[in-house]
Amino acid sequence: MSNDDDPSPKECASPPCFMHEVDPAYASLSPTPDADAWPAVAQWRKAERERLIAQRLSLNAATRADYARQIGEALHALIGNPGGLIVGAYWPFRGEPNLLAWFEGLRARGADIALPVVVAKKTPLVFRLWQEGERLARGVWNIPFPAEGKQVQPDMVIAPVVGFDAACYRLGYGGGFFDRTLATLPESTIAIGVGYAQAAIPTIHPQPFDISMRHIVTENGITTREFRLGSTESPPTV
Repeated sequence: MSNDDDPSPKECASPPCFMHEVDPAYASLSPTPDADAWPAVAQWRKAERERLIAQRLSLNAATRADYARQIGEALHALIGNPGGLIVGAYWPFRGEPNLLAWFEGLRARGADIALPVVVAKKTPLVFRLWQEGERLARGVWNIPFPAEGKQVQPDMVIAPVVGFDAACYRLGYGGGFFDRTLATLPESTIAIGVGYAQAAIPTIHPQPFDISMRHIVTENGITTREFRLGSTESPPTV
């Protein structure tokens, strides 16, 4: 599905997957108030990414397939009837849960599936409608993205995680694309992270530019972000 040995970037790419470690200025994100702390956090995150990705890749294909099946079942229970929803999906990369068949099942049950596209640096992702059989192009690290397809705004976004914590903060690949995208979407957008239970860590040391997921789903079940009384945020409905 992808060529991990080809690091040369193209103009467009698929999800916020495996973008190298960058500082907040590159990602057009607000820096942490404690400028002295960020370099240490960034270095720690880089080391954690390397460790967690290596751990994920050590799983054999049969185990990953079984975990993906269980993750799909948990997502099914969480989402319920997907009819009428536009779901932002992803193309699996470097051992991420392969949910392509599950996404196609959502479409058969009335949902529209969209894949993310990187259109330029320092800009949010866009989502294009896609279904199996439609033409794909290759982007950064050879990850497929819809060559055509109508641009849409998803009601729900499902994104792979490298790591995650109990507060539903997602450790990604360091490019900032996903957080930047969530910041532009309506508050009603349901953000769900998916990954393997072994990716759990005590904390990602969240920074001001990090946006937590509403749910994290693994083969072991669902973790839902706590809603705090007094928050201006509406309680989650899914």
